[in-house]
Amino acid sequence: MREQPPHPNDQRRWLTPAEQETWQQFGLMMHRLPTALEAQLQQDAHLSYLEYYVLAGLSEQPGHRMRMSDLAVRANSEQSRLSHLISRLERRGLVRREPDPTNGRYTQAILTEGGYAHLADAAPGHVARVRDLVFDVLDSAELDTLRTAAKKINEKINLWEQETSPRKNTTPRPPQRDVTP
Repeated sequence: MREQPPHPNDQRRWLTPAEQETWQQFGLMMHRLPTALEAQLQQDAHLSYLEYYVLAGLSEQPGHRMRMSDLAVRANSEQSRLSHLISRLERRGLVRREPDPTNGRYTQAILTEGGYAHLADAAPGHVARVRDLVFDVLDSAELDTLRTAAKKINEKINLWEQETSPRKNTTPRPPQRDVTP
């Protein structure tokens, strides 16, 4: 976008040329990095990037299980989309669903032994691709800067989500009942 001369009454804060270049490079990276990671995962493990992310998320939980609603938040996915993804993973024997033993109104996704084995087989290639594309091209100071910037941006997004949709990133709660006699 060409730099437009500001109108005298224009109070908008336009991006400087340096900010514009940074934004363009950042946007290009956000688009290309998941595509490059998914290509490796598809080729080596027949998994999409989101499928891998969901399996990895389950592997990090106690008992390799998580409520579907919480997993949807973690995966930044609508519950219906996650349900379809879990169905595909179930057909492949990588996960199963069970009612939550602490509250049967919820369903848990559970990583199966086969799913864990598949993830363990896929992880070295994925980590190698992440290392190749991200960590090997940045020195330690650049990694510190990237980590700090990512944290700040994520914190700002979290704050914005809380202000605009207070229930978006909260654990679902059962409906409140009126207990007055």
